[in-house]
Amino acid sequence: MATAANLPPAVAGEAAIGAGQIPAAPPADPAKTPKKKPRGNREARAKASVPLTVVTWLIAAIYAFPLLWFLLSSFKPGSELFSYPLSMIPREWTFQGFVDAWERVDFAQYFLNTATVSIVTTVLTVFFSACTGYALAKYNNKGTRLFFVCILATTMLPTEVILNPTFSVIRDLGLYNSLAGIIVPSVLTATGVFMFRQFFLTVPDDLLHSARIDGASELAIFFRIMLPLSKPILFTLAIFSFQWRWNDYIWPLIVLNDPKWYTLQVALRSIVGAENIDWPVLLGASVISLLPLVLVFFVFQKYVLNADVSAGLKD
Repeated sequence: MATAANLPPAVAGEAAIGAGQIPAAPPADPAKTPKKKPRGNREARAKASVPLTVVTWLIAAIYAFPLLWFLLSSFKPGSELFSYPLSMIPREWTFQGFVDAWERVDFAQYFLNTATVSIVTTVLTVFFSACTGYALAKYNNKGTRLFFVCILATTMLPTEVILNPTFSVIRDLGLYNSLAGIIVPSVLTATGVFMFRQFFLTVPDDLLHSARIDGASELAIFFRIMLPLSKPILFTLAIFSFQWRWNDYIWPLIVLNDPKWYTLQVALRSIVGAENIDWPVLLGASVISLLPLVLVFFVFQKYVLNADVSAGLKD
């Protein structure tokens, strides 16, 4: 007669249950048993991170101090800006600097000019940079790498070197003293092309092959697959491009001659006189000019995330 010791494990278990006995649980696999991290290691890492956190906050405070002083100074009257002893918090709060900046200067027109230049240039920069980066990443034609190296080489040229030839081209095209003269030279940037190319290189080619098998055209692949995947790069470049164009001073100063086309940065420079500077107006106008940049950053920062480039693919 077969004993329970001679039976297979499954049969022996059923026999034991029929006999009213509870079979012993099989031994746990040590490899599958989750290991508990020692509590001491977690506490040690937490204590070690405290000095790093303190240093980080200290560096942030150092960088934020002049900005905070600048913002609070815009609420001070002119007599208090240079009174001794200096105080960070205004003794007398006033909004007169903001009112004078908006009324004394044609601030609305300058604001509209700058917004037009920044928005149009940003849209065109993102679109053409995405197209160029996609072509350089996914089409292996002869001379593609050399062309990409030539684009990157332009980043090593100082801005002052290309100002003269760029101005000559803009003048010959009849774009001098117009907003188009500011927009056209800034449409394509080597930084944007590099960002999109490096991102598109991480997108698996199998995703494109699958779309082509399904009958998608090259334009459909670019607009329906590649652009949605590149949202993090798209919004990151949009934030940078908007900031560059909004704060640009040298090129608008060279191209624009009529005050009605001035951008904010050129208009702010006109507030500064040769001998006398109206500091409350200058500070108020500067703070107003910063608001769109802060708004754009807080609206679009949530989109600056990692993209799932493997969506729709199977292992």
